[in-house]
Amino acid sequence: MSQTESTKTTPIPWWQRIPLTLQILIALVAAVSVGIALGAGNPNPTNATLINNLAIPAELVLKALRALATPLILVAVLHTLMTTNIPGTAGRRLAGLLLTNTTVAIFIGLLVANVLRPGTWGSVTTTKITEITGQSLDPWGILKDAVPEAVLKPLVDNNVIQLIVIALSFGIVLRGLKSEQITQGKNGYQSIENVIGILFETVIGVLNWVIALVPFAVFGIVAKTVAKEGFAPFQSLAAFIVAVLVALVLQGCYYLTRVKFGSWVHPLKFLSGGSDAFLTAFSTSSSAAAMPITFEALQTKIGLRESSAALGALVGANFNNDGTALYEAMSALYISQLIGQHLSLGQQLIVVLTSIFASVGAANIPNAGLVTMTLVFTSVGLPTQYIALLVTVDWFLDRCRTAINVMGDMTVSALLDGKKPRSVDEAEFTSF
Repeated sequence: MSQTESTKTTPIPWWQRIPLTLQILIALVAAVSVGIALGAGNPNPTNATLINNLAIPAELVLKALRALATPLILVAVLHTLMTTNIPGTAGRRLAGLLLTNTTVAIFIGLLVANVLRPGTWGSVTTTKITEITGQSLDPWGILKDAVPEAVLKPLVDNNVIQLIVIALSFGIVLRGLKSEQITQGKNGYQSIENVIGILFETVIGVLNWVIALVPFAVFGIVAKTVAKEGFAPFQSLAAFIVAVLVALVLQGCYYLTRVKFGSWVHPLKFLSGGSDAFLTAFSTSSSAAAMPITFEALQTKIGLRESSAALGALVGANFNNDGTALYEAMSALYISQLIGQHLSLGQQLIVVLTSIFASVGAANIPNAGLVTMTLVFTSVGLPTQYIALLVTVDWFLDRCRTAINVMGDMTVSALLDGKKPRSVDEAEFTSF
């Protein structure tokens, strides 16, 4: 083989050149057409088998997501703790801000979902009623359940709280060993770090294969739903989109309030300076892709110190997933309303805890909401097959919540920078 031939790159198949969003839109149009052709709510009994088989791709995608969720979260947390540089005092303050913002986001999501109740704006036919076992508010029971009986049991049971306890325990210890070895001039930790990094990239690679099948899942579930039930079930989905957008706007207002009273940055300057980062996050649906633009905007357009910008935009982005956590909590409540079930206060608390834990280290995971949502649903006994219905609108809401994730990173940076600008000359950044 000649040198010229060896340096040739493998051509990318034409279907991979089409953006995933466009693929999903094409799948939606095709699915609606097929659903109308098969009856649009009044299907011919002879087509019953065909209509039911349309949902098989969605079922396979959901099974794959459930299988990948626990190992992905485990290696993601270990990888983040092993590779992220977190300073001591500032790191503790950073952790407090991230936890506070995520908790507020989840409670805002649950409040909006409880008030608007988007799941009651439509109906969906269920083949079987899944009863959700009532659960009282038992903090001690939740604490006792956080400790697994065996190290690998949470991977089998999809218990996200136990999984995060194991991941954080091993991650913190490995991080401590790494620090000790660096101080002693040793490098034995690198082999473990490399293995964790390879495992993380491997699981991400498999996840990308699954995500590539999402358009087929969207086509199948939408075509089946339209054929069997018409467009009635999508009324509640429209209400769900509105509810999520309202919650995200409220979360954005919370960020601006924190910036106003907790930093020297003017909220209008914050919004205008971060516009490029917000647009990048929305267009790419990736916090990681927006990270360098966010870091630059915080320094050059808003005027924060480099250390504050780095902690929020680079370090915090590895842990912060406020928009995704909000979305997962609302999704759980929406599906419970849709199928006529009720989540008690104790179960909603479990949703809060699970959403917080599931968001740890998931910021750089593609379509993290779909992956970790299976864990949130499982924690309160909700049937995960209804996630397929959410896949039809996730492509849009994912972009919206990613923009909120980036806004949360920027808010943390502004709060870490304090109430004094880095110099008197830069005080003009806050005046208009």
